[in-house]
Amino acid sequence: MKKLMYSSAGLVLIALAFLAFNLLAGLGLTRAQLDLTEQQLYTISQGTEQILDELKAPIELSFFYSDSTAKDLPALRNYARRVEEMLKAYQREADGKITLRVIDPQPFSEEEDQAAEFGLQGIPLQQGGDKIYFGLAGKNAQGDTQVIPFFALDQEEFLEYELSRLVQSLAKPERPVVGVLSGLQINGGFDMMARQPTPPWMVMEEIRQLFQIERLKADVDLIPEKVSVLLLVHPKNLPQQTLYAIDQFVLRGGKLLAFVDPLSEADNQADMPGEMALDKSSNLEPLFKAWGLRMRPDQVLGDGSYAMSVSMGQDRRAVRHAAWLSLPKNALDQDDISTAGLENLTVAAAGILEPLEGAKTRFIPLIQSSEYAMPFDVKRFGMLQNPEELIRDLEPTGERYSIAARISGPAVSAYPDGIEGRKDGLKQADSINVIVVADTDLLTDRMWVQVQDFFGQRIPQPWADNAAFAINALDNLAGSDALISVRSRGRFSRPFEVVEALQREAETRFREKEQALQARLADTEQKLAALQQSDDPNKALELTPEQQAAVRQFLDEKLKIRKELREVRYQLNADIEALGRTLKFVNIALVPLLLTLAVLALWLWRRRRHG
Repeated sequence: MKKLMYSSAGLVLIALAFLAFNLLAGLGLTRAQLDLTEQQLYTISQGTEQILDELKAPIELSFFYSDSTAKDLPALRNYARRVEEMLKAYQREADGKITLRVIDPQPFSEEEDQAAEFGLQGIPLQQGGDKIYFGLAGKNAQGDTQVIPFFALDQEEFLEYELSRLVQSLAKPERPVVGVLSGLQINGGFDMMARQPTPPWMVMEEIRQLFQIERLKADVDLIPEKVSVLLLVHPKNLPQQTLYAIDQFVLRGGKLLAFVDPLSEADNQADMPGEMALDKSSNLEPLFKAWGLRMRPDQVLGDGSYAMSVSMGQDRRAVRHAAWLSLPKNALDQDDISTAGLENLTVAAAGILEPLEGAKTRFIPLIQSSEYAMPFDVKRFGMLQNPEELIRDLEPTGERYSIAARISGPAVSAYPDGIEGRKDGLKQADSINVIVVADTDLLTDRMWVQVQDFFGQRIPQPWADNAAFAINALDNLAGSDALISVRSRGRFSRPFEVVEALQREAETRFREKEQALQARLADTEQKLAALQQSDDPNKALELTPEQQAAVRQFLDEKLKIRKELREVRYQLNADIEALGRTLKFVNIALVPLLLTLAVLALWLWRRRRHG
């Protein structure tokens, strides 16, 4: 047998066996795959599998990608390949319920007209040049369509979420119902100070375009079954029956987006002339306690790093308001679909949310302060005349405070024994889905949008992402639990982190040297200017021996520093090239060498064993 293995016939048999294995694998294991990526980029999640398993009617997906036009864009081509592979994985998992078409729309073709009809965005490569299409259109059996106009490369980690959202929207095309209960005049009202009606808040106009709105009264005792998401805005002094209705709605699987506030500046119900300002806070304390969180009572968040500049009136300089915050991208959770991709949010007199010790629910901060923050007593704002006082009194604690959070996981009822007349309610739930925001003012027009009247039509011009956050949160919660579970999956294109770190380090050194050069240059020029001051104007252009020495000293110093700068740049390239040589050696020489040594060691071991 051993002689056969090492003979020519044996090698032929091994080759034939190898070919037979590949042939059988190609025929019988077409759906088998092994995903060895760190974040399982090519494996669809359980949430997506559930959405695809629940498909009742067929769906047609048309992936429009200008493959020939994008031949010189490697980043786009790599991402397009991943999108196509992900779509094919959806098609396999759907077991015949999804039909996939991959289309390369040539310029002036019927396919390009099709893409335009679906509403896909064609991005021109250059002025007057061909357009690149890179989007997805889906159609269900009823003819309803959903599209992703263009797959943005910077939203790659949410690829699976967007695909699953599109599929679910086609499977359930009816608009989700959002139940709205508010203690503020978000749907319009009457301004007692100006004595004139007020229009609806622009955020409600935006929400109404995407969802079906069901307005609820403050004393509602049962949330209707058709409501997918409950939107609470400043739920102030709600009666027990309404709190119980909210409790039971959440426990039976309803989703909740709640905006509460320790000091709602939009609450102007007591701002009539001659009246004292009443309590402007709202809370859901008994419900929050059952869900494992709380809003700190009577405390307003102050932040010196994110403080906004506010006007103090004509001919007065603007000052920074430590409780009016402009929150940048790094204050927002970029892994949650409700806040990912947003650039800026603004809040006013926001509260502080925190998890309760021993809570079984999961508390995920969505919006946080910087480390230069501290809580202020809410009474401080009753007589506040100059916001600059807050900045002067700010003593940062070094802690990042949560302004908004997602609450999920098992929870119990806030009313385990029910309420009077209703004793048969739910006691607990395996999982709840709630988003809580400790500010209501962020929804007001003044905090995020400028509204212009154009022939009777209100045109919004947003300058912050407040409405986008509210809509993202509603859109996410309106999906099924399966869709909510589909979170960001990581990026297909992984950066060279070590190389980037080397570049940043060297660039830092280069900037320091460059600044040193500029400082020395300025100092030398000052010395030259001082030396050139002469009592005789006719000799102003003549160089004295002192000036000539200073010039020589400057030139020598300049040449020395330029040499150091070249050395820094050379060191940058040298470090990166050394890393590259190391990687090449490992890949080209070391790994094959180790494999060869392993084979030789195995051969020697077998030879000694049988020798």
